[in-house]
Amino acid sequence: MGVCIEVLIVDWERLGTVPADKQSGLLRDAFDDDDPTWGPPFPARWVRPREEAADWCLGYEFHGTLGSYKPHFWAGERWEDVRDHAAPGLRTTLDHYLSALFWGGLPFMDGGDGEEEPEPECPWNVRTLMWSAPEEVPGLKRLWDRAAPELDTLREPFAKHAASPGSWIADFDEFAMLLRNWGEVMTEADRRGWGVLGLYC
Repeated sequence: MGVCIEVLIVDWERLGTVPADKQSGLLRDAFDDDDPTWGPPFPARWVRPREEAADWCLGYEFHGTLGSYKPHFWAGERWEDVRDHAAPGLRTTLDHYLSALFWGGLPFMDGGDGEEEPEPECPWNVRTLMWSAPEEVPGLKRLWDRAAPELDTLREPFAKHAASPGSWIADFDEFAMLLRNWGEVMTEADRRGWGVLGLYC
């Protein structure tokens, strides 16, 4: 399957009380791999951790991704294909929203020189594909709240410029579903005042 991502919303203060060399293990042990609530992968849903972690951590399974990072990567690629055909306001909003969600940022957010921005350093001793601190989450939720009502305006340009039948994120519906799933993650993290971790696995 290649690179996988495990998306968690986490009480930042609670994780900060854990010694650095224990943080990764604590997050990995928060969920029971043998727990049948982890599968099958449809539809998208929240996954509760073990009882001892229930008050500081919550997992999220994205619709149809099987835990793979590839759909997230390809959603970024599809956005690059369609963004020039989006309304200016929506383009700006989704540029900033998606840049925070995908590994290393997106190349058009770097000022236009074609070089990727360096990946910011996560404050925790864990290997991540993305992360957002609690103070960043409300802004991301506001971006999603602005983009969501206009998302369907991308359906026609997506079909013309970005559709890729037989691939990850093959059509607009798959693209929109992934973005809506991320919207659920940011909405719940904002409600709790927690941060978001996309663990590399």
